[in-house]
Amino acid sequence: MVFVAFLHFGCSDFFHPVESTPTPTEYQFNYWLLQKTYLYEDDLPGLDPDGDSVENLYKQLQDPYTKYIPPSKSESVNTQLNTSYVPGDVGMMYAIESRIDHPLIIYRVFPNSPASRAGVPRYGNIIKINDIDLVKPADDPTGTSVYSTYDSELSRSKTVSLTVVKGLDTLHFELTKEDIYAPTVFIDTVNGITVITLDGFKPTTADKNNGSYGELKAYLDSTKNETNVRILNLLDNRGGHVNQCVPMADLFVSQGPLSTRSWVSFNGWGEREKHHSTTSAVAGDAGENHPFILLVNEGSASCAEIFTAAVAEGAGVPVVGTTSFGKGIGQTTWTTIDNGLAIITNLEFLTPKGNSYHRKGIVPDYTCEGKATIACGVEWAKKLYGHETDLKKKASNFIEVEPIRRDQDFFGGAYIEGN
Repeated sequence: MVFVAFLHFGCSDFFHPVESTPTPTEYQFNYWLLQKTYLYEDDLPGLDPDGDSVENLYKQLQDPYTKYIPPSKSESVNTQLNTSYVPGDVGMMYAIESRIDHPLIIYRVFPNSPASRAGVPRYGNIIKINDIDLVKPADDPTGTSVYSTYDSELSRSKTVSLTVVKGLDTLHFELTKEDIYAPTVFIDTVNGITVITLDGFKPTTADKNNGSYGELKAYLDSTKNETNVRILNLLDNRGGHVNQCVPMADLFVSQGPLSTRSWVSFNGWGEREKHHSTTSAVAGDAGENHPFILLVNEGSASCAEIFTAAVAEGAGVPVVGTTSFGKGIGQTTWTTIDNGLAIITNLEFLTPKGNSYHRKGIVPDYTCEGKATIACGVEWAKKLYGHETDLKKKASNFIEVEPIRRDQDFFGGAYIEGN
């Protein structure tokens, strides 16, 4: 908050000090912050300046993305928004295959994790954890309760025993959990076509210095001579930090605007002000002038849409899938007086060509019938680029299932940190 103190000069030879401004309460600070930065001004006159429940203050707003996180939860939410940190884990992602008796599947194994070092196989079936049978209950045909059982047991002890079935082999592993920074960029080969899955846009990930941007740049730099079409998979990517998704888009665009944003904030005098800026591409990155396809669906939101619009309009990359979520607004996060977290919608985004996709979504150039899938993206890659399966490339035997998200409570967004 901005506080202005005035010194009054009288006819006396002495200065008379002014009493210091009292520290505002948590409620007063949040009320002030909303008045100065919240995008939708029509909501503001209805807010009570003298209330005592910060939670109720935010509930009066119409915008579902403007939230108050109390001090008791702010650290964990900040970690979730800014990093891919997974405390005490073995380093795997999971999926449920409800058609089999033991439905828990190992969807991915993170590099340099306990599971990776032990040789745990991708797509193995986890049938036991610490001698607990992970068979699907008769009253749960979806098999989702199996993951709850597994996750609960995994959290109980530092060392876990897993029994995994892969093909005809039954394998046993003793794993000691570690704190992990998970990757957010994953590479698969599907029918000879490389699929680059962007799982999020976070400042600190497996690349602790450059985050998701660093992961993607390292991959592109290592494959700068690749000439075959590749798929940029943003299925169910719910967004993340603007300082990640915009530079990541720049890796594919050689010139012109990447994204235009308008936002509301306060100046040095504490006055509400509107701002406008455009970020432009810088040439010379390894993703430029190579064939790609963007794959999106209704779960591709916010920062994923900023990325998609920038690469589609700026580099002419075709969009395949189904219409994206349609969230062309963003949030700034503020640490409050009591170390709570104020997440306030104060930004609006336009595509490089000045188009709004808010509440409309980005409509694909080429549609997947029904559900957007990687298989659909592969088929369109073949149709659009005349790509035939490259038998010299080793396929990863990719299995298309929907992974279980660790950050189920992550409500998506395009975030900027407040000062």
